[in-house]
Amino acid sequence: MHRLTTMTCAALLLSPAALDGQTSQNPNLPDITGTWQVDTPDGPQEIVVRPDSAAVFNEEIVRWRLMGDTLFIAFGEEWVGYYYRLRGRTLRLWGGDLEEPYELRRTGAPKPLPEGMAVPPAPPMTPETVIPPDG
Repeated sequence: MHRLTTMTCAALLLSPAALDGQTSQNPNLPDITGTWQVDTPDGPQEIVVRPDSAAVFNEEIVRWRLMGDTLFIAFGEEWVGYYYRLRGRTLRLWGGDLEEPYELRRTGAPKPLPEGMAVPPAPPMTPETVIPPDG
């Protein structure tokens, strides 16, 4: 089971149309890009959510997608869904494999990728590779 620290190593959709669901491409979805701080059982962590659908956490890079009220994050070939709500500079995540909700605080713009780190290709989103936020 993933934890937030694994998820965003996190901190974000389904079908080909979901590629249009990225914040940078769909003005109807909230902008979740930025540098975020979150308190976890392992201590405070930083998560960078980039407009190119990449998220960076502890030297690991994952892909994310927004679809409606759900943030999907790719772990390997599997997409895990989390409910989200953005209010001001606070992003709340719950559901999926999280045992409790987490609140992330936006601290600034997304930082550049660390040198030598490349964005992996996004795995396909199919019914077999997607875990919805309510299990």
